[in-house]
Amino acid sequence: MKIMVMSDLESDYLWDHYTPEQLEGIELIIACGDLHPHYLSFVETFAKAPLLYVHGNHDERYATVPPEGCYSIEDKIYVHNGLRILGLGGSMRYSVGEHQYTEKEMKKRVRKLALKLKRSGGFDILVTHAPMFDFHDGKDMCHMGFEVFRELIDKYSPKYFVHGHVHMNYSRKYPRLSTYNETVVINAYRTYTFDYDTLYEKTMNGSDE
Repeated sequence: MKIMVMSDLESDYLWDHYTPEQLEGIELIIACGDLHPHYLSFVETFAKAPLLYVHGNHDERYATVPPEGCYSIEDKIYVHNGLRILGLGGSMRYSVGEHQYTEKEMKKRVRKLALKLKRSGGFDILVTHAPMFDFHDGKDMCHMGFEVFRELIDKYSPKYFVHGHVHMNYSRKYPRLSTYNETVVINAYRTYTFDYDTLYEKTMNGSDE
């Protein structure tokens, strides 16, 4: 399955210079937050695939201008062609904001999902805005990751953990791809496209896509 992920910065290549072949073959699109709702609606309009999203810490405007045609997977397990996708948006709380959470608040969200997780038998892709704690996250409160994401990955061993929030142009310490145990971690900054099975096999075998 060919998947496009995106986060934090709209791609001029897609928005200003769109041609049909740019989305050719894409079977699923996942947005990890802090993208303009009109941008998401634009991509969804031309894609022949569902566009799923979680909120970033700057996405309060979605309440009044939602991304049309797109589907929020906040606190849900969305199944697409057999893939179980869990969504948990937002960042660590650093100020007043609708999509900011303390570690305790994020853990409460996860606890509420216990029955859904049991029924689904886990999940294949974890989609968040923030990274996990102490794994390519920032040291400041705004960009610090959540420990509960690590706990989820340790317990369920999903194939992929896709996040945004820590822009790759901040520092070389924020790579596009990395691994945590048996999980491939993808920083969705701007946009990235991959094949679900092929990337996993190549990354776990120690080769680049």
